[in-house]
Amino acid sequence: MRRESCMRVNLLCMFTGNSATDDAQIYRNELKLALDAEAMGFDRVMAVEHHFNDYAFCPDNAQFLSYVAARTSRIELFPSAFILPWNDPVRVAEKITMLDYLSDGRAVLGIGRGLARKEFAAFRTSMSESRDRFDEAATMVLGALDTGFIEGEGPHYPQPRVEIRPRPFKSFVGRSYMVGTSPASVDVAARLGLGAMKFAAAPWETAVDEVNRYRESFASHHGTAAPPLVTGDVMVCHRNDKRGEELVRNHARNYYVSVLSHYELLSDHFKETLGSYAHYASQAEAMRGTSEEAAFEGYLSANLWGDPSRILDQLAKRRELLGDFELGVSVNFGEIDFEVALNSMRLFADKVLPELKSWTSTSDVAVDATRAV
Repeated sequence: MRRESCMRVNLLCMFTGNSATDDAQIYRNELKLALDAEAMGFDRVMAVEHHFNDYAFCPDNAQFLSYVAARTSRIELFPSAFILPWNDPVRVAEKITMLDYLSDGRAVLGIGRGLARKEFAAFRTSMSESRDRFDEAATMVLGALDTGFIEGEGPHYPQPRVEIRPRPFKSFVGRSYMVGTSPASVDVAARLGLGAMKFAAAPWETAVDEVNRYRESFASHHGTAAPPLVTGDVMVCHRNDKRGEELVRNHARNYYVSVLSHYELLSDHFKETLGSYAHYASQAEAMRGTSEEAAFEGYLSANLWGDPSRILDQLAKRRELLGDFELGVSVNFGEIDFEVALNSMRLFADKVLPELKSWTSTSDVAVDATRAV
């Protein structure tokens, strides 16, 4: 069966530290954006999982989204993502099921492997085990959400069969995603039947082959078309195009520097880490051979900025490259003033979002995602 659907547009909450703002105010600001998103017409609120430092600090995205669930009625709640090597798979299955109950079926599952060595170290977990831990935990979590029972015989999470209570009451098929920054992760997402999420890190032209391979692999494994790719961007939308560029060059640069630092993307340590980090080792080597300014310009070109007309043009070009996709935008990043971020979101919702909603896609529907488990 095939159906036509409108493009989804989501708000991405990233919880970045700000030298001029204390943690309590940062959370008040993120909640303000998340709660306003429904009335503005956004489809989903996305919330990252990160720990311990200013790069981002949302240690329990399901808890944050459960508060949003209680204050909203329509918008979907998307932990993006639970980092499986840092979480017991039983707790992940319980948390997403609880969020589904508290939101009356509006939860969306996101899972990821993790990339920051400092976060793995703080959780007393080796990065070299991340791929094995992710694969083992993902199979357990997805099985639990499908059957209502979780069990495992693997070396990392030996788990006697136990029932998830409250029981999952509708399928997560069609509303489950995986962060896939590396080609290997995108391949895993296709094999597991998950939607793929990619954050804007380099010009989208470099992702075309990878996205096409994901779609081909998904269709080969499951006999149906893959869901649209989910992209995650930082964004400044401003009525004055030149001012929008000035703001994004300042604050996206600050955020980009924090990304490089948090993930140690210029370091040699990926070469020394066992597991599927070869992509990051080669990426680090390439970045060391590129000027800092050229690398930032590539990053900037992948994200969204300017007046509404420019942003629509940027997204139309992305659609030409990648085909149908789902958009997640973060407006609160890189020490940007919160009122500027809020006005950026409002202008985007007023002038850009309605046009994006007219972009339709036609895709295969393999299952009824509302079936009872």
